[in-house]
Amino acid sequence: MYHTPRGWYFGTRAKIGIWGSPNQGRFQESGASILVTSNELEDLNALEAGFHVYPDLYNDNNVHFFTHWTKDNDRSTGCYNLKCGGFVPAEGAELTPGQAVAPASTYDGEDHYISISLHTDPNSGDWVLFRDDLEKPLFLGHFPKELCPKLNGGASDGMDRNEPGPAMGSGHFPLEGERKAAYIKNIKLFDSKARAHDPYMEDLLPVLDRPDCYHLSIVDFVVKDRVYFYYGGPSGCIG
Repeated sequence: MYHTPRGWYFGTRAKIGIWGSPNQGRFQESGASILVTSNELEDLNALEAGFHVYPDLYNDNNVHFFTHWTKDNDRSTGCYNLKCGGFVPAEGAELTPGQAVAPASTYDGEDHYISISLHTDPNSGDWVLFRDDLEKPLFLGHFPKELCPKLNGGASDGMDRNEPGPAMGSGHFPLEGERKAAYIKNIKLFDSKARAHDPYMEDLLPVLDRPDCYHLSIVDFVVKDRVYFYYGGPSGCIG
C-alpha cells in the first residue's frame, strides 16, 4: 500500500480494480481498500471500505464490497459490514456492505472497477462514503464521528501464518501493467472542507512488508489516470 506520512488529511478517493480469487483458502482474505487511521498502533482507530474475497465471512469465493472499523486495533471493538453497530448504510443505497460485486476483471481481458471515496463531512464531522464512478456521486452511508474519536479532526494515515498466502490483486506482479496487474488509480486526498485534490509525490510513501512475495510499483503522475500504482503477486507466500 501507499500511506500519507505528513500532516492531517480528511479522506481519500480511489478507482479500485476488481479482481477475484477463486482458489483462495477459507480463512484467507485478499482485496483492495481505502483506509483512514490514527497513528497510535496500540489503540488504532481505523475506518475502511473496499472490495475483497473472504470465504469464511461469506461462505463463498465471490468478490464483496465491505466496510470495517475499529477503535482499538481490533482487540475488542469493530466489525466487518453490518455485523455490529458502526457503519450506517444510506436508505436505498445500490451498493451495501457485504454485497457481492460482479463481474471481476480478467487477465489481459476486461477491466472492471469501482471508484469510492471516504471523507469527513464538514458540517456533521461524520465520515461519509460515496461511490464515484457513476454519472453523479452515490451516497452509500456514513461512519458516525463518535465511532472513532481519534479520527475527529482528520486522519494521520490513509490468517494462519504457516499456510500459503492467497494471490494479491490479479495474482500477477505490477511489472505486467495494464489489464494484467491490479491497480489503484485516480487517487485523491480531501481537505477539511471536503474538497478533493491530487496528492503530491511526498504525500505518498510505500509500505511493503513482504517484498519477497508481493510487489508494488512506483506512483505514476500521468494525465490519463492521474495518480496511480500497480500492485500484487501470486499465491504461495509463507509466513
